[in-house]
Amino acid sequence: MRTPTLIAACALFAGAALASSAMAQTMPHETLQNVAQLSASGSVEVQQDLLSISLSTTRDGSDAGVVQTQLKQALDTALTQAKQAAAPGQMDVRTGNFSLYPRYGKDGKINGWQGSTELVLEGKDFPRITGTAGKIQTLTMSNVSFALSREQRARVEGEAQAQAIERFKAKAGEIARSFGFSSYSLREVSINANDQGSPPRPRMLAMAKSEMADASIPVEAGKSTVLVNVSGSVQMK
Repeated sequence: MRTPTLIAACALFAGAALASSAMAQTMPHETLQNVAQLSASGSVEVQQDLLSISLSTTRDGSDAGVVQTQLKQALDTALTQAKQAAAPGQMDVRTGNFSLYPRYGKDGKINGWQGSTELVLEGKDFPRITGTAGKIQTLTMSNVSFALSREQRARVEGEAQAQAIERFKAKAGEIARSFGFSSYSLREVSINANDQGSPPRPRMLAMAKSEMADASIPVEAGKSTVLVNVSGSVQMK
């Protein structure tokens, strides 16, 4: 004998099946066929306009407190000097990683401490950033990278997106005509953007401190290609 729960479940399943069948019968026949999937892309190459230079130093000693104090002093001196040249958007100054960890001997016991600290200079004013980095004596340059600013990325993405959309529309029309249709309508679409940058090309990174004291650090930015991809489906009519 069926229980009330089982009977209700069977009724629910039958109702769903009937509803699905009715929907399929009432849906216009052309929406179930003559659908084309396609994609198109647009790309714009642009000069990278954002420079980031990381300055860091390491300390080693038997006393954790002494090592930490040495790192703090080196960072404080560099931070004070960098802030004097800071300008919003042109050169922003921020601290980076600060770490302190034990050093172990062969017997597995702690026999000393090692630590590191980092300062980051970032912005659009390349001469200001490189000049400041070259004057800081308590930290040494550890990394140089280039990127696109938000403003530059937004502008270029807009250009690449417009290019991709026009290519998508042209491709959709061409496909529709190739299959003997006179037009099409858009069913669904997705837009994705990303950029591919060339690797940074810093030069003369191993300059001696005496040379760096009165000179900017020579750097050369690369270019980024902003790529926007439009993909989706169209109903050919």
